[in-house]
This record gives sequence, structure tokens and C-alpha cells, in this order.
Amino acid sequence: MYLVYVSAAGEPVKMPPEIEGVVAKYPNLFEEPTGVVEREVVHVIEIIPGSSIPRGRIYRMSPGELDELRRQLKELIEKGWIRPSVSPYGSPVLFVPKKKEGTLRMCIDYRGLNAITVKNREPLPRIDDLLDRVQGCRYFSKIDLKSEYHQIAIQPENQHKTAFQTRYGLYEFVVMPFGLCNALGTFQHAMNRIFHDYLDKFVVVYLDDILIFSKTVEEHVAHLDKVLSLLRQHKFKINGEKCEFGRTRILYLGDEISAEGLKPDDAKVASIRDWPRPQSVTEMRSFLGMTGYYRTFVKNYSIVAAPLTDLTRLDTPWQWTDECEAAFRHLKHALTHYEVLKLPDPDKPFIVTTDASQYGIGAVLAQQERPKLRPVEYMSKKMPSQKLAKSTYEKELYAVYKALTHWRHYLLGRFFILRTDHQTLRWMRTQSVLSDTLKRWIEVIEQYDFDPQYLKGEYNKVADALSRRPDFSGALITEFDLTDDVTQSLVEAYRQDQFMSEIIRRLEAKDKKTSAEFELVNGLLFLEKAGNKRLCVPSSESLRSLFLGECHDATGHFGYKKTAANLLQRFWWPTMMKDAQLYVITCQVCQRNKPRT
Repeated sequence: MYLVYVSAAGEPVKMPPEIEGVVAKYPNLFEEPTGVVEREVVHVIEIIPGSSIPRGRIYRMSPGELDELRRQLKELIEKGWIRPSVSPYGSPVLFVPKKKEGTLRMCIDYRGLNAITVKNREPLPRIDDLLDRVQGCRYFSKIDLKSEYHQIAIQPENQHKTAFQTRYGLYEFVVMPFGLCNALGTFQHAMNRIFHDYLDKFVVVYLDDILIFSKTVEEHVAHLDKVLSLLRQHKFKINGEKCEFGRTRILYLGDEISAEGLKPDDAKVASIRDWPRPQSVTEMRSFLGMTGYYRTFVKNYSIVAAPLTDLTRLDTPWQWTDECEAAFRHLKHALTHYEVLKLPDPDKPFIVTTDASQYGIGAVLAQQERPKLRPVEYMSKKMPSQKLAKSTYEKELYAVYKALTHWRHYLLGRFFILRTDHQTLRWMRTQSVLSDTLKRWIEVIEQYDFDPQYLKGEYNKVADALSRRPDFSGALITEFDLTDDVTQSLVEAYRQDQFMSEIIRRLEAKDKKTSAEFELVNGLLFLEKAGNKRLCVPSSESLRSLFLGECHDATGHFGYKKTAANLLQRFWWPTMMKDAQLYVITCQVCQRNKPRT
């Protein structure tokens, strides 16, 4: 057998020959797993007493999905992982597209079962202890198991609880399926039992990551041989494509490990470090709202921030001085170093706070320190263009999904608190019809054990500010899906519109009253109300008719009220409501088909 791993640059790199020789001794480890192996550790599903048995409905599927369902059911039966069932339980089946492979993956929607399952909080190793163990080591291997959950059996008296409904009958798992809330804890427990005698000596296991570490090649050969031997003894199979053997530099739990020590992931602080200089009162208030949340941890915060605070006063002209620049840099430095940022304490629960805006998402990983929350890491991301037009629920759910996956190594398998300023998670658990994207997000979110807490936007200053970073606002242009010609027409029409050209002039002159309501993004004017940015349309009959048509004609020729609601979400001009009423009344299609529109 000949294996290679791929470098960060994407180039194939051959493993050291001594290591390759060890790996070649275990060809059966790379086989496909099948059947049910009797082991000491089995998965148990304990139901909360008095709970009603969940039974979902059968989701409609396309002919292609039904063909794929038959194929995957046949494969699971042949592997001995499922069997026909007569259980009173019955979770629904859905398909999630695999983006890279372009194939469909069958998933069981276990939201109902998870809601009534007693949560098993298997103790996890301390990440700082794990990383301390590898100090001074030069050689590393990382092992990934193939279909790791399916390699662990379910306790026979609990198998009926995994039953799932399909067009072709009811089936139940005899091995642990993906999607069960306690599956990860069971897997961690199984790995701890197998490697118990060698844990922290030359192997560490954190969730589904097995890391082997040694100081010399000779030691690493012996250590790797022992780990592979134990996996073969316990009949586990590994995924060669995702394993890395004999590396001198490896990524583990968010840090790059090498002989030189640990190199923290730059993403931990990049969201704050790369914050652009505020250009308006609105942007400055957002920045100060975020930094002010941590004022307890910044020495002399009020004095340091004074030059920036002065810029938010209506009676002070906007002038970016050396003092402003120094204060801005000082506060960013404080938030990204251990003056404010803290090392994670594994004995304290984590608190994740998320938020989403029109053009970005933001999140903070924090822990309680006295009466205040102290940040561990920050995360922000520009909203992908295909998600901009989605509902508030979906934007907020996207923020939750990205935060949990970003901090997976801290959160998965541990209980934590999740705070968001929207009733997103309650909405998520009541939806029976889901898009492919939502299915994928929910499948991931359901793996985590957390207490969801509603946080009003006014108290969510840090995540809110991260989601509204000024350099994300360019995504607004993408949201409105404007062609270059339309954009150019808008810019030219602003010059002819006396009212809007005056607003633009005031913005360019840094007038604070105007910049509190309006913003100029790449030449386009936006009005901001209650956190929602609306495109200002100048006095041009052709342009206003274009956007009226988009909100009336293209949405099904609704009546005035629905057309007005569509407009109010995205556009603004002084006579918009009056123009919308006239447009609907004179619409020929509406007159012909719905005379009383």
C-alpha cells in the first residue's frame, strides 16, 4: 500500500519511509466497515420520563431522491446496520446534498427524539492539557475513523427508538446513526476505553480526532504501531483519505502544532484586528458600543476612548486626528490581547452570542468572569450573496451554524449557552418543510448540547457590531442584484435629484445628522431605519417603475398592501407609497384578472 498526504499548498507529500512501513502493516484497517461488532461500549438512549413518543411524517421526495433512498436502504441493510422495524417511534428521512461530491446523503431528522432524550454529558479532556502534552514533540499523526458512529452498536433494548419512516417501510438502526444528541459522548467514551493505558503519554483523543505525538522518528514508529494495533484489535476501520501520518507540522483543535510549539489560529482575533477606520457617526457608535461592552477590562477606558466619543457629538466637526487614530488602535489592541481576551477555562461553561445583519454575521465566544462576560475569541464573516435575500430567521440560523462549526473543538460534546437576538432556534424546531441548505445547517446544530437564550438586540452590542463591520456593507450592492447599467443610472440620477444630491453632499461633508440616517456605499445612497438599510431611488420615472415592477409584477401581482410591504423592505423615496398605490391601480394585468385589486 502506498499513501501520500497533501501539503497546505495542495501538493502531494510522501510520508517518511519508516512511517509508511508501519502503515503498510495494517491494510485491513482501510477496508469498508460492515456488520455489528460486539464491544464493551454501546450507545444507550434514555428517554425523559413522561415524554410522548415522537413520530414525524414522511417527506415528499422527487423520483431521483426515491431512487437514491432505495439504493441507500439496500446498502445499509447489506452492511447489517439497519433492519425492518415495528417500532411506535418514527423519525422522518430527508436528503442533504453533498456540495463537493454532488451526491445526496440520507439523513434522519431526529429533532423529535433528541428533544426527549436525557443528555449525557461525557467529560471531555481539557484542551489546554492536551496541547501541553505535545510540547517538545517533532512528529505527529492524526487518525480519522471511517463512518465512526456506525462502528458502535446500539443497546438492543434501545434500537427501536431510532426507527425512521420511509416510502418503503419502517426501519431501525442496530448501530449508532448520525444525528443523535449523545452519539459524540458515546464515541469519546469508546476511544478513552481503547487507549486508556496510553492517553497523554503519546496519544490524545478529543471527540473524533486521534492525535499521536513523539519526539523522534523511532519513537513515532513505535507509538503509531501501537495505536494502529489497538484499532485493529478492536476492529475499527480508518479513513485513509483524511489521515495524516508522520507530519512535522499539523493542525489540531484550531492550533498549528510543530517542534517550534503552538501557533494560534489567526482567525481568533482577525475580526477585530482588521476592523476598518470608522467613516461616519453611525460606524463610530457601533465600534464604541462593542468596545464599551468590555470597558471593565480596559484600564482608563473613558479616557482612552474620549477622542472617539467626541466625534459622535452633533456639535463637534468630524475630523480624524492623531489622537483619534491612537485611541482607535489602542482599543483594537486591547480587545485582541489578554488585556481583554482570556484563555478558555475548561471548568467554566462557554457562552456563544451570535447576530446577523443584512450583510454580515458576527459571534463572540465568551466565559463569565465576575459580573461580566469576557471574550475568548471573535468571529465575523461577510454574508454570502446567495443568503442575502433570505428571511431574518435564516440569516440568524446561518450565524448560529457558522459560529458552532467555527468553535467546534470548544463546543462539541460540552454543554454551553447560546444567546441570539431572534427566536431562530424555536422557529427551526417547528419547521416541517426545509430547504436543502437549512437541512444541512440543522443537522449540524442538532449535534450540540446547549441552552438557547433570547437576547434583545440592545444588549447584543458585540456580535451586532461584528455583523455590521463597515467593510461588509459592500455586500448590500449584491443583495439588490443591480446590474452595472442600473447602478450607473442610479448614480447619474442622484445628480439630477435636488433632494438626494443634497443628502449626498452633506454625507461627503461629514454632516453628523445626515450620516445618522443615510449612508453612501459605492456611490449608492441608503436609508437606515431600525437596522434595515433601504436603497434610495432618485426622481427618475424609469428607475422607480423598474423597482415598483420588481415588487409588484415579479411577485405575483399582489394588491397594494403586499406590494407596499415588499417595497418597504428594500427601497425608499419620498412619494413611494403614493406611487405604489397608483402603480397597482393602473396595472393592466391586475385590471384584467383582479378588477378589485
